[in-house]
Amino acid sequence: MRRILLYIIVLMAVISCSTTKLLPEGTYRLASNKVEFDGEKLPSSEVTPYIRQQPNSYILFGWNPFLYIYNWSNGSGEGINAFWEKVGVAPVVFDPALMEGSRSNIAGHLETIGYFGSRVDAEVDYDGRLARVKYIVRPGHRIRIDSLVFDVPGGTFGEEFRADSANVTVKAGDFLAEKSLEAETVRGASMFRDLGYYDFNKNHYFFEADTLTPFTTLYYRIKGHTRNENAANDAPIRKYRIGKVRISHPESIRFNESLLRKFNTIQPGEYYSERIVNTTYSRYAALKVFNNVGIEMTPVDSTTVDCDIRLGGGELMGFKANFEGSTNASGLLGFSPQISFSHKNLFHGGEWLNLGFSGNWQYLPRSGAHSTEFGFSASLSFPRLLGYPLERIHGINIPRTDISASFNYQNRPEYRRSLASLNYGFSGQIGRDFFYQVNPLQFNLAKLYAITEDFSRIMIEYPYLWDTFDDHIDAGIGLMLYHTTDADVVPKTAYHYERLSLALSGNVISLFNSVLPTDVTPAGITQHRLFGLPYKQYARLELNFGRVFRFGWNDNQALALHLVGGAGWAYGNSAALPFEKQFYCGGASSMRGWQARTLGPGSEPLSQFFVLPSQTGNLKLEADLEYRFPMFWKLEGALFAEAGNVWDMGDGGKGAVRIPASLAGDWGLGVRVNLDFILLRLDAGFRIHDPARDAGARWVGPRGWFSGGGSAIHFGVGYPF
Repeated sequence: MRRILLYIIVLMAVISCSTTKLLPEGTYRLASNKVEFDGEKLPSSEVTPYIRQQPNSYILFGWNPFLYIYNWSNGSGEGINAFWEKVGVAPVVFDPALMEGSRSNIAGHLETIGYFGSRVDAEVDYDGRLARVKYIVRPGHRIRIDSLVFDVPGGTFGEEFRADSANVTVKAGDFLAEKSLEAETVRGASMFRDLGYYDFNKNHYFFEADTLTPFTTLYYRIKGHTRNENAANDAPIRKYRIGKVRISHPESIRFNESLLRKFNTIQPGEYYSERIVNTTYSRYAALKVFNNVGIEMTPVDSTTVDCDIRLGGGELMGFKANFEGSTNASGLLGFSPQISFSHKNLFHGGEWLNLGFSGNWQYLPRSGAHSTEFGFSASLSFPRLLGYPLERIHGINIPRTDISASFNYQNRPEYRRSLASLNYGFSGQIGRDFFYQVNPLQFNLAKLYAITEDFSRIMIEYPYLWDTFDDHIDAGIGLMLYHTTDADVVPKTAYHYERLSLALSGNVISLFNSVLPTDVTPAGITQHRLFGLPYKQYARLELNFGRVFRFGWNDNQALALHLVGGAGWAYGNSAALPFEKQFYCGGASSMRGWQARTLGPGSEPLSQFFVLPSQTGNLKLEADLEYRFPMFWKLEGALFAEAGNVWDMGDGGKGAVRIPASLAGDWGLGVRVNLDFILLRLDAGFRIHDPARDAGARWVGPRGWFSGGGSAIHFGVGYPF
């Protein structure tokens, strides 16, 4: 109780400080901007970007603690005062000149979108040292286009214009607006450049509206000279063909010249096409061997252009490191480092080599129990479909052939286990933001040894557990589909993503059950065997959805939503999913009130089968919500809430699916260092609802967060979702 009282006193001290103490005499802090429409109402987002001065952003319910912290200073900029000014945020000083400029900006924008004669007024409400500005917007009249008259050159150009006329975006009945006319010039010019008109651009378009009569006529003209020239420069609009094509790159980068030419889609004698130029550019850039791709067109005469493709050098080798760590009130420590080495041009044909090491260590100080897990991986990716001619692929994205192998070793108090994997498949991209990966071969071999007597006895008593961990072959196919509107490592815009993962195993092998031998395990399970080992048969599906909304001044705040759903079914030759294919909750990116593998299944308490937690299930549902806001310098803050769990479908016990009783919930806060190219974060999660507790004690309050094992701290790299 004393601690809570102390928090309240500190909070009251913070918010009781002035936010205007350091303002120069006679000035005011801009507290808010408000937009009010008189007449036709438009979305406020149509106007607010044109307001030249914005108030300080607010973190929560109109409150920004960093404004108060800044005013803890005496304004000297020395000693502790310099610290408060650096940590805090200076108040925005209201500038009447910027307000007047905003009025002009808004009126100009309204005219651009078709509201002629708009009027914008501004009122300022002074409240002490605060200024609140209200912009009163009166949208002007709109003019509807009654008829459209085309005036374009004849010949081949005229024929191709008429063939495209159905795609013209400006039509009779539309409202007249400069913005829509500009969009049409951009669309039309791009289309004609795709058809061979190399030097054609949007400045060849001329629009004239006759509004002096009751009916408005828009004249849509294309001329042989641009708006920057006079009529004396008028000339026929001609198509161009490609002349010579030259490709050059630094001698320091060795690359198969024959393969380099096959990536090029710009061919001598063909008509110039902006689309084909962009295709070639994207194909070379996707190799990630050249950090600069330049394509320059040089006119030779009035119908021919030569092409020079210049490929700049880049770093071919690199290292990457990642680290996650977590702890909770019970003292359980967890560390997960990852290190990788990459080479982007191994055989001088854009082949990517990736070598990786990953580890996971857990330690429980009170008992001395610990677990060690490490893995090695190697993958090789070819920028083509092996066995399929590259010349037959004409699109902007070329699929890659991926071959990978890995070895993972686990040393836990109950057993030691190793897992070897081999994958063969294809990956690629469709459009700008849709990615796929298809693996017609996924092969895993698991081996369990050095089992303790107690764990061996438990496995025999629980056939489900035996089938989860025992030696096995896992051979099947896999599919991953991923769509995102922002693929940056640290996204800065509003975006959304969707990912689907599907794995099917054992179905092809099961076709040969009639000739495969069978055996009975010590747990009493009868299974068909291949090469002396049982094979796994299951289906596993996982769906991820995420959306990030941006708001606030300069979009510096975000609300992130993440939904996860996954299910696995073992059948035929298996009673359970392999351990490595089961779902779990907790950790740096999932239910952060718990450490990894310490939640579920359902309302089950921590299993007594394992000294260190290893809670898993064959069904997972989770929802995460996170509010992200700027603090100062490169620091960001976060508030989050999460709900979810894993369950065992088909289990009638506490691990069974019972929603909402067995749904876990937590909340938390975090701090991040955003360096643009990488983001480091520290999150603290606190349990709200713990289904593993007794029925009357599942709701967890502040006392349980700090003394009852109801919290966890996580370190991670990158946003959690």
